[in-house]
Amino acid sequence: MKLQDKVIVITGAARGLGNAIAQELASSGAKIALVDINEEQLQDALQDFEQKGFQAKTYIANVANEDSVISLFENIMADFGQIDGLVNNAGIIRDGMLVKAKDGQVVDTLSLSSWQQVIDVNLTGVFLCGREAAKHMVNGQTQGVLVNISSISRNGNVGQSNYAAAKAGVSAMTTTWAKELARFGIRSAAIAPGFIETEMTQMIKPEILDKIRQTIPLQAMGKPDNIAQTVKFIFENDYISGRTIEVDGALRL
Repeated sequence: MKLQDKVIVITGAARGLGNAIAQELASSGAKIALVDINEEQLQDALQDFEQKGFQAKTYIANVANEDSVISLFENIMADFGQIDGLVNNAGIIRDGMLVKAKDGQVVDTLSLSSWQQVIDVNLTGVFLCGREAAKHMVNGQTQGVLVNISSISRNGNVGQSNYAAAKAGVSAMTTTWAKELARFGIRSAAIAPGFIETEMTQMIKPEILDKIRQTIPLQAMGKPDNIAQTVKFIFENDYISGRTIEVDGALRL
């Protein structure tokens, strides 16, 4: 796909990975629908885009809410008239051990609330946005691309039962969609980032971050641009579909 004048929807686009992805695609001429739940951060992102001469519009939406997602994509269609691509980037973490014990007795467990919040945003949100994007692509006879952000944690990671389950589900949906939507000319692929320098990882204590870096064979955390460049590669390479590309400095959890 040539990105010039293509309409790409990006969730969680106000900052971090989503914003880096949006800027990368916009710099190649794509028109960006910036989607986030934080209105103030969205406006800051839009101002930055306008200063750089990028074409973009902002949309406030809760990706875990079906009505919100349906309205979101209807509004994008009304504004742009087409949808050529989607990057399912919005996500949250609510880490915790399945059970936490002291002196042989369980003192805490991973709450159902922490489980459900992550599943709702990181898995159900991807499903809802993917479904609505695909619906409009098929109706518009658009040969589009769906890109999902998974994680190397999909293979299992201590303290992340909820996150790992959601990201494994994202990879499984990616392959499923690639097989189902191929007959419409729609591709689906995913990226599984390792440890990337974002606002989320900046919340980790410095001494823990140092230990993390030591476990990465390349001895460094990734940059948001590393993920953004991979998203662009997927969009532009018309024979990539149904696969999850790991971008993790050879860490492989």
